[in-house]
Amino acid sequence: MTFHDRKDAAHLIADKLAKFRESHPIVLAIPRGAVPMGRVIADELKCEFDVVLVRKIGAPDNPEFAIGSVSEFGDLYLSAAKDLYGYADKDIQSIVAREKETIKKRRATYTPIRKPANLAGRTVIIIDDGIATGATMLSAVRSARCQKARKIIVAAPVAAQEAAHLISLEADETIFLERPKNFWAISQFYEEFPQVTDEEVAQILSAESEVAA
Repeated sequence: MTFHDRKDAAHLIADKLAKFRESHPIVLAIPRGAVPMGRVIADELKCEFDVVLVRKIGAPDNPEFAIGSVSEFGDLYLSAAKDLYGYADKDIQSIVAREKETIKKRRATYTPIRKPANLAGRTVIIIDDGIATGATMLSAVRSARCQKARKIIVAAPVAAQEAAHLISLEADETIFLERPKNFWAISQFYEEFPQVTDEEVAQILSAESEVAA
């Protein structure tokens, strides 16, 4: 399956998530690409919307390949691939500190007038526009779990098979429209896949704040 764009994929996912509407969930999108999708899904479910801030830890020779990730609340996930690249603990600590600072700045940019949503006791739906290694999503799931979410659902249009399996072990439920064998890049599953800017994310979340107010 190829999706026209993120909004097309979001409508398809929202149909699968309709069964959770009565539980008054909160939709959390992983910036930046999933934020326009999360807005669509939250509107269709008529529920609260926010972002979950997670930063990946990239391989030394390929920063786009995630070997781990860290969440806004300090939850750290490291895959077995860390050992293949010879990362020392001090290297990881330095990267985590740098990424947490980036997360702090993004939260200040995205939602300057409100704190992150309280997830305790709630049904949480975490959205991404595609899942390659699963590292970023795993940190997001663990972050929600540490905040005592009642139920965690992960949804994405497409996920690599191994990543889908890893996430299914930690989330309460997963919804992936496609789990292809041949997965090179998320963009291969979209006809249109433009970059989403920080300004776009802030604008979407600002509109949400005005509605919530």
